[in-house]
Amino acid sequence: MKKLNRKNVGLETKLPIKIVQFGEGNFLRAFVGYAFQELNKVADFNAGIAVVQPIEKGLVNMLNDQDGLYTLFMKGIKKGEEIQNIELISNIVKAVDPYANFNDYLSLAKEASLEFIISNTTEAGIAYVSSDTPNMQPPSSFPAKLTLLLHERFKYFNGDATKGLTIIPCELINHNAETLKDIILKYVADWNFGDDFKTWLLESNAFHSTLVDRIVPGYPKDEIENYNSQLDYQDNLIVAAEAFFLWVIEGGDDLKAKLPFSKTNLDVKIVDDMQPYRTRKVRILNGAHTAMVPFSILYGNKTVKQSVDNVFTGEFINRAVFNEIIDTLDMDKAELNSFADEVFDRFRNPFIIHNLSSIALNSVSKFTVRVLPSLLGYVKIHKKIPTNLTFAFAALIRFYKGTWNGETLPVQDNDDIVATFAKIWKSNDYLEIAKNALSINDYWGEDLTKVEKLTEAVALALKEMDANGIEAGYNNYIKKF
Repeated sequence: MKKLNRKNVGLETKLPIKIVQFGEGNFLRAFVGYAFQELNKVADFNAGIAVVQPIEKGLVNMLNDQDGLYTLFMKGIKKGEEIQNIELISNIVKAVDPYANFNDYLSLAKEASLEFIISNTTEAGIAYVSSDTPNMQPPSSFPAKLTLLLHERFKYFNGDATKGLTIIPCELINHNAETLKDIILKYVADWNFGDDFKTWLLESNAFHSTLVDRIVPGYPKDEIENYNSQLDYQDNLIVAAEAFFLWVIEGGDDLKAKLPFSKTNLDVKIVDDMQPYRTRKVRILNGAHTAMVPFSILYGNKTVKQSVDNVFTGEFINRAVFNEIIDTLDMDKAELNSFADEVFDRFRNPFIIHNLSSIALNSVSKFTVRVLPSLLGYVKIHKKIPTNLTFAFAALIRFYKGTWNGETLPVQDNDDIVATFAKIWKSNDYLEIAKNALSINDYWGEDLTKVEKLTEAVALALKEMDANGIEAGYNNYIKKF
């Protein structure tokens, strides 16, 4: 089988560098690389990507060995139909390791065609490191590296306002662009880069916050022979992803003109305010995940797919999302329902195995952020507690007892939280257990025993679970409460 490189596949013409991408991992290659490949095909965007390895160890050498080429396998379910697409991604034209060749990295600032900076250096990547200095080659943090690159561009083009860049971070923190900009400005001050550079940075460059959403399992090592059998070349950087794709970017008409994604079929939304979309994702996608985990594990399911395919647990999750969570969101209901339908398609994806135990980590804090706002929002609107989310809350408390039917449960959380629940569960009085659990302000942000009838409902659900199991217990609970 032939080696994957540009000569062997007839792709020797390289695109001009229009994008510098910090990060060469699976997600960016399956998300940003794919997005700009589509833009190049449909809109003649003519954008090449120069990838920068953000940490000392990475994939740059492997990328260069394949001339920046790699194969993306996209698999999923859409409206009940299986989707499988294979695409050779060819827009990475250069891969740079700043730790091995810092001057090669700085030379990217001198590319006249450069327009965009895109990054995904993990949530920990957008951080200020006080020990970073402008003389380091390179400094340790991503914002510090980017500060030096921008300063080099400012100097090389003599502060030309037309050479400013559009900076689009994809790290999964809220307000990622604003956070990145604030850290860069701190470095500008620390390093005495001057007011002229600061003015150019603020007036000639644009920072846009984002929300990205695509499940990318990455290199399919357990099925690599099957994947390779579908290719006529040897690819050491195959990446697998689900078919679903969503990119929400804060911006206006200027950004829409710069990034004509409207010409593609990709779900890229350039909006004034991304917060409703972030809330939608956190409450529906992440909220459904978090609500189902303890409940479904106690029922006996192992995976997300099993949970939504099972008649009983699937109906429970469906009612929690469509009847309770969506009801609390101030967005177009048709759009919310459509998004939720897509979420359930993703949950049913046979190509991606989501073990419930693997997403049980830190369930208390996840419930507080992802589910509790929907529960309390429902109470505020309807003046009563939501049936399914309340039962899910009780299942969470029961889950943290740590054992069920003689078996150890996959509780993974802070030692103090685990110890607190162990103490709570020393009682045999379900009302006392519910009161003690719900009154922990540090967990929930407030004393939830003050929510009318919530304590009694949780206590009843706990009693029914232990006496009759999850399914029969739930059916008894909804008759009594």
